[in-house]
Amino acid sequence: MDNTAHNDSPFPLSPVVPTLYDDTKIIQFRCHKDIACFNACCKNIDISLTPYDILRLKRRLGLSSGDFLRQYTHPYEMEQDGIAGVKFKPVEEGTACQFVTEAGCSVYEDRPTACRYYPVALISMRKQNEYTDSDSYALVKEAHCLGHNEERSLSIAEYRQEQGLADYDTLGRGWRQLVLKKKSSGPSVGKASKRSLQMFFMTCYDLDRFREFVSSGPFNETYDLSDELKQQIFGDEAELMQFGFRFLRQVMFGEESIPVRADALEKRTIRQRELAEAQAAAEAASGQGENGTA
Repeated sequence: MDNTAHNDSPFPLSPVVPTLYDDTKIIQFRCHKDIACFNACCKNIDISLTPYDILRLKRRLGLSSGDFLRQYTHPYEMEQDGIAGVKFKPVEEGTACQFVTEAGCSVYEDRPTACRYYPVALISMRKQNEYTDSDSYALVKEAHCLGHNEERSLSIAEYRQEQGLADYDTLGRGWRQLVLKKKSSGPSVGKASKRSLQMFFMTCYDLDRFREFVSSGPFNETYDLSDELKQQIFGDEAELMQFGFRFLRQVMFGEESIPVRADALEKRTIRQRELAEAQAAAEAASGQGENGTA
């Protein structure tokens, strides 16, 4: 079966294929502050963040998306020379999460998707040349975790509801589909340019900078957004994020859903010609100055 597993899988480098389940699978698990291993999983982290994770956390901390990324995260390559993901940066000279305290997680109400799912792993897969993706689940059992010994049973669906994952899954789906489509497309879409990789990173993770980009003159000279759509995306960060996923599907895969102005290409050509002429004139003037000095 030609499937591509979502990169947030805890098994990306393992040759062993995990057992996959649907959400009716019954698991035995409970985590609480009185368990002996409490906080152990937060002391040695490797946590990938979704765009919605970043939106929730930067809002909670009162930071811009750029400041949050600089203070709390580091980028990593999801694939060689490919699109980037973002992971939590641990404490300086350590492996613990910056938000863990003796009493538990200090941002618990806005904790990331991966933390909410643990010890369940969401595995999104998409067959090549198919549009739709499907979700399955795997169970992660680590030696330090004693939660599996607790006498409580519930289905994965019940666990997801308990952990407040409905919004996280819904608002992260567009990003997961982008990642899966890029990975499953492989060479068919060609090697991404540096500019397109930067565009992916900004649009997905640096939402405040993406808002500035969408508000800019060049963007609005190219794309014809209705007043209703502008009000929608500039009035709600989650809507802006979803619009960003639409934008990336259009520029990366040609899936047009955002109207392009009829004269956009002509204006872009004129602007590029003017810039080239200005640069040539500046170089010529610089050369004359150097010759005069000599």
